[in-house]
Amino acid sequence: MADHPGDSGSFEDLAMPHFTRLYNLACWLTHDTVAAEDLVQETFMKALRGFSSFQQGTNFRAWIYRILRNTFLTSQTGLKAVATIDLDDEAAHEPANEVTPESLLLSRTEAETLRRALELLPMHFREIILLCDLEEMSYQEIGQALGIPTGTVMSRLSRARKAMRTLLGGGKEGLRS
Repeated sequence: MADHPGDSGSFEDLAMPHFTRLYNLACWLTHDTVAAEDLVQETFMKALRGFSSFQQGTNFRAWIYRILRNTFLTSQTGLKAVATIDLDDEAAHEPANEVTPESLLLSRTEAETLRRALELLPMHFREIILLCDLEEMSYQEIGQALGIPTGTVMSRLSRARKAMRTLLGGGKEGLRS
């Protein structure tokens, strides 16, 4: 796979397979499709300009995600730390013969509950959950993307998931970092 250590090739070959996932993460972070498009465009421009500094043979996916994150954090939106968009409608993925008004309502309610809980998390918890659970990055890749040790990734993810459980259970005491 072209997104693991050992990456080599042209910028286009390495970057384009990540476009959609970077855009999805940008949507989660900005809560605005236009801002997400701008964020991804700026990320690709910065990555292309800095491609000569990319060390062939290292993890390109972590490198470009780090650029996206840093670009977001230095943007006006990132500084305000306002984030997320609605989760995909889970009911759209069910077989057609199983979609009922009740199942559709339940799916939308669950997605909205998760979205609201994610919005309440501090940014450092939200991004770790999104990178791990939505982007399916390894702890090592997350550490590279965020510039933190793998042990910090694991402990922060544990605390973030605990905070999510608390929020989904109705409490707010899990929001302390």
